[in-house]
Amino acid sequence: MVDKSIPGARLAGHAGVLERELAWLREVIEQQFSLRYAPGAPAAAPRPPPVADAPGPYARLLRRLGLDPDARLLLMLAMAPHLAPELLDSFQLQNQATGRRFSEFGGVTAQVHTGFLPTLETAMFLLAGTSLARRLELQALFGPRHALRAARVLELDAPPVGEPSTAAALRLSREYQAILLHGADGDGAAPDDFSAERIATPLEWHDLVLDDVTREQIEMINAWMCHGRTLLEDWGLSRRLKPGYRCLFHGLPGTGKTLTASLLGKHHGVPVYRVDLSRIVSKWIGETEKNLASLFDRAQDQNWILFFDEAEALFGRRTEAHTSNDRSANQQIAYLLQRLEDFPGMVILSTNQHGHMDDAFARRFQSTVLFPMPDAGARLSLWQKLFHGVAVAPEVDFHALAEQYALAGGAIINVLRHACLRALRRGEPAIVELADITTGIKHELQKDGHYMHR
Repeated sequence: MVDKSIPGARLAGHAGVLERELAWLREVIEQQFSLRYAPGAPAAAPRPPPVADAPGPYARLLRRLGLDPDARLLLMLAMAPHLAPELLDSFQLQNQATGRRFSEFGGVTAQVHTGFLPTLETAMFLLAGTSLARRLELQALFGPRHALRAARVLELDAPPVGEPSTAAALRLSREYQAILLHGADGDGAAPDDFSAERIATPLEWHDLVLDDVTREQIEMINAWMCHGRTLLEDWGLSRRLKPGYRCLFHGLPGTGKTLTASLLGKHHGVPVYRVDLSRIVSKWIGETEKNLASLFDRAQDQNWILFFDEAEALFGRRTEAHTSNDRSANQQIAYLLQRLEDFPGMVILSTNQHGHMDDAFARRFQSTVLFPMPDAGARLSLWQKLFHGVAVAPEVDFHALAEQYALAGGAIINVLRHACLRALRRGEPAIVELADITTGIKHELQKDGHYMHR
């Protein structure tokens, strides 16, 4: 049933809408069963309850998608096993001649759930009865371009090869289970088991320290995000320019690649999702492509920025196809190339090893941005920005630290954390001393195999 974590008033309003919708579904089921056992001229189909001013995520979804009664019944049929499974018990009647359920009811058997799980055949029974013309008319309702499928509200489990398309199981997507059953905000967030995670930053553009060349390249990406639609539509360039934008960020760790991606999303109000390659890449042939398809499809639906960190693991150079694994890897890269070409949104690839990237990808980037190690002037700015507001001893000379140690911004952040923790461990007053900072620098240098000599 509906999650009690939804605040009281909002829960009551949302639950009331669902109860009225379920009552309507019950009327439709009862009418179709009565017609089945006592054929005759059907009465007018029960009308769904009004939702024009109704509260809650379900009513808002109906209004946003403009769903007609057929689509609403399809959606409620998918929700019924979660909300009122007993409502579908009548579909479990068995044909005495065959000892199985009636074929016109459809349905699939669950592994644990003992209730009835509907298929498209179940929807056909409720919406079309025995009318062949009506069954043909309803095909568009089940197609991938219908609002419920295009918005990823409903998912269809394809039936085995050779079985009727109406044998597809009807399921509410994980995302909309969270929204419609548990009261999530519905901001397009991915489900917990998705292959990417949302990243964000509390920082602003003025906190990002970049050289002039790199900053100008980032400004061109900003310009595309602001004016890309104008170029394609108002300037009539859609026949010559593809709608998507692909860029490669390369440079050593800690030089600002991830922060820049986060700031681009923050500035334009677009969620940024970092792809978890461990969930994408599979040893099973075809599974990686399937995972990528799900990723790109959802990103396109929700207008996300996709951020592939350590991209060389997935976008690396192709090899000679000596084994089935080689062929599979090359097929994955070919599939990626095609999806990148077709993706209408922003994709950012980030790598510490530019030379390991496949050349075929490089030709498809609108921009390739080098994030160099900061020079002494940039390092001084980083030291001052990051330690702003921190109590430091008078002997700490950030100018000298910037000149002496070639550290990237990410490394300086680690030094900040280390130094402040050392100061707190000494007790009050917690003042960061030069020794705290130099110890942190020593640890950062050791990560790269360098040693600091005093």
